[in-house]
Amino acid sequence: DENDDSLHTFTGHKGELYALACSPLDPTLVATGGGDDKAFLWKIGNGDWAAELPAHKDSVSSLAFSYDGQLLASGGLDGVVQIFDASSGTLKCVLDGPGSGIEWVKWHPRGHIVLAGSEDCSMWMWNADKEAYLNMFSGHNQSVTCGDFTPDGKLICTGSDDGSLIVWNPKTCESIHVVKGHPYHTQGLICLDINSNSSLAISGSKDGSVHIVNIVTGKVVSSLSSHTESVECVKFSPSSATIPMAATGGMDKKLVIWDLQHSTPRFICEHAEGVTCVSWIGTSKYLATGCADGTVSVWDSLLGNCVHTFHGHQDAVQSISVSANTEFIVSVSVDHTARVYDTSEFQNKME
Repeated sequence: DENDDSLHTFTGHKGELYALACSPLDPTLVATGGGDDKAFLWKIGNGDWAAELPAHKDSVSSLAFSYDGQLLASGGLDGVVQIFDASSGTLKCVLDGPGSGIEWVKWHPRGHIVLAGSEDCSMWMWNADKEAYLNMFSGHNQSVTCGDFTPDGKLICTGSDDGSLIVWNPKTCESIHVVKGHPYHTQGLICLDINSNSSLAISGSKDGSVHIVNIVTGKVVSSLSSHTESVECVKFSPSSATIPMAATGGMDKKLVIWDLQHSTPRFICEHAEGVTCVSWIGTSKYLATGCADGTVSVWDSLLGNCVHTFHGHQDAVQSISVSANTEFIVSVSVDHTARVYDTSEFQNKME
């Protein structure tokens, strides 16, 4: 197809794709999951090799590799987290507990501790090596839609459909800060990200608002107003950036690149349809967006212009991920495929 810019198309799935993860070590190893209740491990440039992972009983909603690339976690709407050996695809263990679907899975930045947020308002933590339940966190009163460990591994931040953000102590399960009400979001959180020095969390909501919270004090330190519809994705710029920036994408068809020193938009980058996902390309000045029209675009964060648009998908892009060597972007779509695009030319570091 002359309108297909992909290097590699993975067609093993029989339904919409929702979940995607690139190995932090092997730049060719990719995991994908979706509405066919299946997850696959496959390799960029090696079309013959794919490992079909033991199926969930409902859609695969989330995938994540451990920090060392050894393990892969899959979360399903069946309420179960499965742990696989990432090199072979062998099932190591099944972790259960949540009463309904898993919204997301994340690993501790330095250990085989896995965390999952559930539609049943709870969050669960297990030791994957020992196949052992560690803790259950309760404090939200609607689905836990987003969350992660801080990069230093000391705290956990979660966001919920109830409009709140909670900062937790992972050892005691205690909530250190609960952020909700004015001047925070008026509707449910969709996405959050934590900056590299574990001091700030940025969150986006159904109400179109973006807020930055100081994790240490629990105070809202800035409110970024530009989006007019739900904010689907938020990402802080890499720690190498001389100017602290953040990128946010929304269903209002905008990518906004923010100057965080002044809490103002540096650039508003228009798309043909809603922006569903965003990722910085390594430590470079470039970032990529996935769009509801099926395109993946690369933007220069210092100039605000689109430097390339990749075509290939026939329907909305649900998630994008950048390979460990930053030479590839992988995208998954409603069109039942995953596609790989060459990003090797977008490597230069932040000025």
